Amino acid sequence: MPVEMAIRDGFGGSPWPAKDNAPEQRIAILPTMIAALNGAFDDISKAMRLHRVWIALAHEDIGDQHRRTTLGPLWMLVNYFAFVGTFAFVFVTKDASNPSYIAYVAIGMLVWFYLTETITMSVSLFQREASFIQGTTLPLFVYVMRLTMQCIIRAGYSLAGCVLILLLSGYGINTNWLLSALGLLLLILATPAFVVVFAFLGAFFPDSEFIVGNLMRVGMFFTPVFWVYSGQEGIQAYAYHWNPFTYFLESVRDPITTGIFPGHALAVTGYFCLGLWALALLLLGLYRKRIVFLI
Repeated sequence: MPVEMAIRDGFGGSPWPAKDNAPEQRIAILPTMIAALNGAFDDISKAMRLHRVWIALAHEDIGDQHRRTTLGPLWMLVNYFAFVGTFAFVFVTKDASNPSYIAYVAIGMLVWFYLTETITMSVSLFQREASFIQGTTLPLFVYVMRLTMQCIIRAGYSLAGCVLILLLSGYGINTNWLLSALGLLLLILATPAFVVVFAFLGAFFPDSEFIVGNLMRVGMFFTPVFWVYSGQEGIQAYAYHWNPFTYFLESVRDPITTGIFPGHALAVTGYFCLGLWALALLLLGLYRKRIVFLI
């Protein structure tokens, strides 16, 4: 204590000013967060009024990606069928004898492809859009929604293939499909938040583009996309219970394949979406005007 008192007398304050000024600091942080949230909501509202812009740009992106190809965007449907067929019939597991396994894989691939594409493309979003960001005054959220819409359009082709596989597998359309649609709706609502968070991650840490890409490729084997969890111990138990992607898959898949209302999966997914959106709003509010200096 004598040392602390001497320093306090000599420098006119505590050697740990954060301890003495903690209430004031908390008060100062609150207006900053409120201002950031207001800025984020303002950017989002402006982008929503420009919905025709990002919808048109998303359609143009899809067309450009498949220009001069014979099948055009139908290649996305072919790609989906190829992956489902590979994991359902080539990489045969002990669960393949279950009549619902093909549907299990089909829905799992649908959700996983969507998540993978959204996350991996988001990391490099601001770098790809650098010329627009630096040369126009469009709200930053326009670029977020451009990628979101592009991912939704691409997933629409996979969804058509998934529905066809389910019908051929004997899963007639019923009320369980509505519960599955609720899981898809949560996934779509979370998409812009995913894009914002990973786009800023890529802007701050350019190496994250390669890190995230590798993690998503490996993550497919740590997520119950094509393997079934039946109470196994060890790493599969951790990969199942502590993997947030598990609950995105289950909220869409369980109503159709098991006929069970996925209450727990929907609750976890909902809480995850809220946390993700809170982080996305703070990032958008704090750094939307500084992004031009980061890209």
